[in-house]
Amino acid sequence: MEQSRIEFLMELLNTASPSSFEMDIQKKWIKDVEAYADEIRTDNAGNAIAVLNKNAPFKILLAGHIDEVGMMVNRIDENGFIYVDKLGGINPKAAIGMRVEIINEAHRLNGIIGVNAQHHGGIKGDFELEDLFIDCGMDSKKEVEKKIQIGDLVVYRRSAEILNEQLISGRGLDNRTGAFIVAEVIRRLREKNIEVGVYAASTVNEETNMGGAYFAAAGIAPDAAIACDVTFATDYPHVNKHKHGEVNLGGGPVLAKGAPINRNLNKLLEKAAKELNIDLQYELTPRHTGTDADRMRLTGKGVPISLVSLPLRYMHSPVETASIRDMEEEIALLVKFIENLPRDENLNPLK
Repeated sequence: MEQSRIEFLMELLNTASPSSFEMDIQKKWIKDVEAYADEIRTDNAGNAIAVLNKNAPFKILLAGHIDEVGMMVNRIDENGFIYVDKLGGINPKAAIGMRVEIINEAHRLNGIIGVNAQHHGGIKGDFELEDLFIDCGMDSKKEVEKKIQIGDLVVYRRSAEILNEQLISGRGLDNRTGAFIVAEVIRRLREKNIEVGVYAASTVNEETNMGGAYFAAAGIAPDAAIACDVTFATDYPHVNKHKHGEVNLGGGPVLAKGAPINRNLNKLLEKAAKELNIDLQYELTPRHTGTDADRMRLTGKGVPISLVSLPLRYMHSPVETASIRDMEEEIALLVKFIENLPRDENLNPLK
């Protein structure tokens, strides 16, 4: 992957985007893709959508959500310590001792998540996020409230980094990698001779309610949609592979199989992978996918969907880790898949 594209990905990963506060990162995403797209659209949910070949009769929607899990301020005590609730599925055990940033439209306030010293008993047994607190170095509620208020959002202060020139690690790879991937697909399709309309959406709110995906698909009314998200890698210690299957970093993109998934779309993706000699991995989604695909599928008259995922270690932690090679292969797969699509593709499994 080109160094300039890695740098853009790193910029996304180092920009706070807690669910419901994606405005800053969306502006950066738009600035990048507007150089390649025919048109940029936004909507009242906060989605950003890059369009190619908008007059084509067949429309394919690619969606990668750009929001990250985080926390919300729910109480400030009289001594200036701040307590929080979850914003999405954040792991409280990963929060101990972390640096954080509290965000609102006017201020950015740095802090740390305090922890009882081991000499004083430490933290014992199971605990929840509500048992932790943020210390911003202020000594009163009145002082804190000059900059923040109840409902402000909190993310870890954690910069992304490259490991061994092969892996990328940081917070919020779930799923700013997906938003990056759909932007890169648009960039590479720009000079291709495609017969379909391509709508690459950087969606919002997936980690909390998936409303962004609903707005995007309802507004576009695509003939097919693919969610580009992450899935659980199982290639590190203490993971039960018998229960969770085998998904490896560097093993290639992951296709979902299950009742929500359109079989014809998966066949077309598998055909593209074979042409490119890309290895695919599989995950099972028997009832639902737990991604934007679920909401896109149930818009309008119904949308055939598939799910292409990036293997990810340490989900919803400050050190989520993925393979750059897997990202490159997923981008190439989606580009080839779209190149192969005719303008009149029939996705009815009974035809």
